[in-house]
Amino acid sequence: MKLKDKKLFLLDMDGTIYIDDKLFDGVLEFLDGIHERGGRYIFMTNNSSKGVEQYIEKLGRLGINALPEDFVTSVDATAAFLEKRKDEKIYMMGTASFTKQMKDMGFNIIDTPDEDVEIVLCGFDRELTYKKLEDVCKLLSTGSRDFFATNMDWVCPVEFGYVPDCGSMCFMIEKATGRKPQFIGKPAADMPLLAIKRTEFSKEETLVVGDRLYTDIACGINAGIDTCFVLSGEGSVDDISLTGIEPTYVFDNIKELNRRIEDET
Repeated sequence: MKLKDKKLFLLDMDGTIYIDDKLFDGVLEFLDGIHERGGRYIFMTNNSSKGVEQYIEKLGRLGINALPEDFVTSVDATAAFLEKRKDEKIYMMGTASFTKQMKDMGFNIIDTPDEDVEIVLCGFDRELTYKKLEDVCKLLSTGSRDFFATNMDWVCPVEFGYVPDCGSMCFMIEKATGRKPQFIGKPAADMPLLAIKRTEFSKEETLVVGDRLYTDIACGINAGIDTCFVLSGEGSVDDISLTGIEPTYVFDNIKELNRRIEDET
């Protein structure tokens, strides 16, 4: 199937359509073109630090009108993964937004590292303190609690370069405790499959677009979906041979992807 025949575009955000508050050139034209061809796009992010409402507000500032159903996040994947364990006590290392989302969905989130905590859950914590790290390490070192994390991204792209993401934070914890979390978001197939479930489109009509091979592209491969690797964020073309992760397509950025689609039309 050619790119022009793709209908559902599952788009990473950080490093793919923007960095910080800078929207990449050609993104608005790309999104408009998807709708003009009768398609749909869903923003698919591993970033648990913000709620959907915050993403809607941010995209609005950048000129993109979005609705809650236009997003699938690692928080959605985490909630689905832990759905049958809502009554268990969970201690979180995450932002206030992430914590509120989990509480609002009915999870038993506690604010202190009590002895009866059953699950330790970590996300990309832009409000990280040493006390949180210490509490998590204590819980993981003194019991057989389950350890989960929203995503394995090492870094989050920002305008000046990168800052540590959830994967880096969990690596610190692993070195201190010997405990490695089970990661729930990308590269697991849950998020793209959740997105497809919301639509009438097939896997064959779907394209995952992202700037990281080890999360974005790997999750598409794991879900059996074509992938497009853009070089506007964390990844470089050299990473393909280094990781062995082979995207279906590679473009410098969204503008180049859109140009190829227009050439095929």
